[in-house]
Amino acid sequence: MIKKIDRYIISRLFGITLFMLLMLIIIFIIFDFSENSEDFTDKGATFAEIFGVYYLNYIPEIIRLIIPVAVFIACLYLTGQMTERLEIIALKAAGVSLYRLLVPYLIFGFIITGITSYMDGFVIPDANKKRIAFESEYLQGKSEKVDGNQLFRQESDQTIFKIGFYNAEENIGHRIDATTFAGDSISQTMYIQRMIWSEEQQLWKLENIDKRIMTPRGYQHVYIDSMDTTLNIYPRDLARTTSDIYQLTYPKARDYIQSIERSGAGNVESPKVQLYGRYAYPFSVIVVIIVGFSLASVRRKGGKGFYIASGLGVSFLYLAMMKVIEPFGGTGDIPPIVAALIPHLFFLLLGLGILYNARK
Repeated sequence: MIKKIDRYIISRLFGITLFMLLMLIIIFIIFDFSENSEDFTDKGATFAEIFGVYYLNYIPEIIRLIIPVAVFIACLYLTGQMTERLEIIALKAAGVSLYRLLVPYLIFGFIITGITSYMDGFVIPDANKKRIAFESEYLQGKSEKVDGNQLFRQESDQTIFKIGFYNAEENIGHRIDATTFAGDSISQTMYIQRMIWSEEQQLWKLENIDKRIMTPRGYQHVYIDSMDTTLNIYPRDLARTTSDIYQLTYPKARDYIQSIERSGAGNVESPKVQLYGRYAYPFSVIVVIIVGFSLASVRRKGGKGFYIASGLGVSFLYLAMMKVIEPFGGTGDIPPIVAALIPHLFFLLLGLGILYNARK
């Protein structure tokens, strides 16, 4: 049963976190606008479009990115304040251990983690889709293609497609070689001038097809002007960008990765790291709460200066470790799920170690 001290801590944490979120969002938007204002005006974006479309849809992603920092600062500030006022010493003298005092912090942390995870999985992707569409129109170059020319896709166990060039905007592939195998031998080849995706019919229209069917005496040549067909390859398998995962809900992101694996495309580790990172990121709130509480629950020299410095330092190192390790998972040097979890596990163990060694 939640006691009065628990309600006090949880309510204070909520209040300070909301204040910090508001301040950080304003700072983030000011810096981002100052950096991109010339691009906006050069491309003809109106004030209503910039703030009513771009930043309105950017705010959910900003919240996702800065919520651990806001919670960390709130935890450091509140716990440091209680320490400086000797409230924690008084609670310990009354028989309340640091572990028991951590409970309301963890309750708050799990609430924020649940909210963040739900937003990241089902609310933020739609906002990201609108924001990234705006960026592609007014801030060219923010999202880079993973694949471009010379795409290889495995349509089935027996058939491999080589696509010379794919136009993602029009969903048209050019200069396609399709090779079908029967065991270790080639059974037929097709050279296709163009393949056009029909969104209404959910199929491909192939144009100018030179088919060669292998026979014991050579091959039989067949020319086909055009044909409609369904393939185990879809436009999303051919036009990937580095931001795709962040525009999809959790279920759609899992389907997206499965479609990449099914099509035989390379570099599947990169979107896997991104997805696993999305799963793990909300739990960073729990980690920073444990670290922040452990650091601030013991009175230290430097007072508030120490808490500010440690907050900035830990936040920087945490984010830096995530960015440094992520490419190793993307290249396959370490498993993607391990790359996503290592920073969180490291700082979780660090926080638990500091808490264990703190004066109870």
